[in-house]
Amino acid sequence: MRVLITGGAGFIGSALAIRLLDRGDEVISIDCLNDYYDVELKKARLARTLDHPNFTDLRLELENREGIADCFTRYKPHRVINLAAQAGVRYSLENPLAYVDSNLLGFANILEGCRHNDVQHLVYASSSSVYGANTSMPFSVHDNVDHPVSLYAATKKANELMAHTYSHLYRLPTTGLRFFTVYGPWSRPDMAMLKFARKIMRDEPIDVFNYGKHQRDFTYIDDIVEGVIRVLDRIPAPDPDWSSDEPDSATSTAPYRLYNIGNNEPVELMRYIEVLEKSLGKQAKLNMLPLQDGDVVATYADVTDLIADTGYKPDTPLEVGVDNFAKWFRDYYGY
Repeated sequence: MRVLITGGAGFIGSALAIRLLDRGDEVISIDCLNDYYDVELKKARLARTLDHPNFTDLRLELENREGIADCFTRYKPHRVINLAAQAGVRYSLENPLAYVDSNLLGFANILEGCRHNDVQHLVYASSSSVYGANTSMPFSVHDNVDHPVSLYAATKKANELMAHTYSHLYRLPTTGLRFFTVYGPWSRPDMAMLKFARKIMRDEPIDVFNYGKHQRDFTYIDDIVEGVIRVLDRIPAPDPDWSSDEPDSATSTAPYRLYNIGNNEPVELMRYIEVLEKSLGKQAKLNMLPLQDGDVVATYADVTDLIADTGYKPDTPLEVGVDNFAKWFRDYYGY
C-alpha cells in the first residue's frame, strides 16, 4: 500500500518509514526540516531511507494548504499517518502560535486531504499530555480529558475532536494514538534522555524537575512503531454499543478510535537517570528543581484497549531500551 507519513524525518516517523518499507509498502514522506532542533539529525535519519526505490521525500509544511492538497492529489495515498507537529510542552509556553499553525491549521489540511482523496484510514499522533490535570491512574482512553495544562496538550485534544468530526460527517476512519514518553536511538535533542546523556558526558549538571519525583511511562521506539503499524492495519468501524446517554470518548457511532501506546509501567525519574548512568558508565551531576509550569507529575498508560483490539502490548524493559540508546548515542555523537 501507499502510506503518507507526515514528520517523516522525525524520531518516530523515520523509524516507522523503515518498517513500512521493509514490509513492502510505498512511503511518501513529508517534512519541512524546521530548525526547532538539529536539522542535521533529521537529515541523518532520512539518509537511512532516501535511496530506497519506494521512498519519496517531500519538503513541505503542514500549514501550506495548497501544497498539502497537491500532495494528496498527486500521490493518492491509501492510508495516512500524521506525526508532524510542533512538539514540546515547555516550548508551548514560549511560542504558542507555532502550535496553532502546525498542530491545528496543519492538521485541518491533513483532514481535508484525506476527505477529498478517499483515504482508507488516518492514524494520527495524540499525546499522553492530554490527560493534563487527571490524577486517576492508570490513564484510560475512556477518561474525561477536558483539563489540559499546556497549549501543546490542548492542541492534541483538539486534534482528537477534529478527527471525530470528520469521522462523523464524512465517514473518514480515524485513529488517534496517545503516545507515552517515547525514547530510544535517534531521539530528539529536546527530550530528556538525549539532553541528560549529553550533559552527563560533558560533566555538566542535569536539571531534574519536581526534585526527581516525576513518574513517566517510558515507551521504547520499536514498541511505538509496532503499535502504530498494528493500528494502521486495523481500520476502525462504528461501535455498535456506543450510547449517547453514556458517551464513551474512545469510540463512537462514527469510524473513530483512540488508543494509549505506553509501556504500562511508570518509572520514577531518578530510576531512569540511574539506568542511563549505568549504560553510559558515568555518574550524573544533579540540579534539583521544582515542578515546571505545564508539566504533569506522573503518566501511566492503560493499554487494555490496544491489547484487546490488536493483540499487542509494548514490553521492552527500560534497561534494554536505554542500553540501545546509549550505544547509538556514543556512536552517533562520538563519545
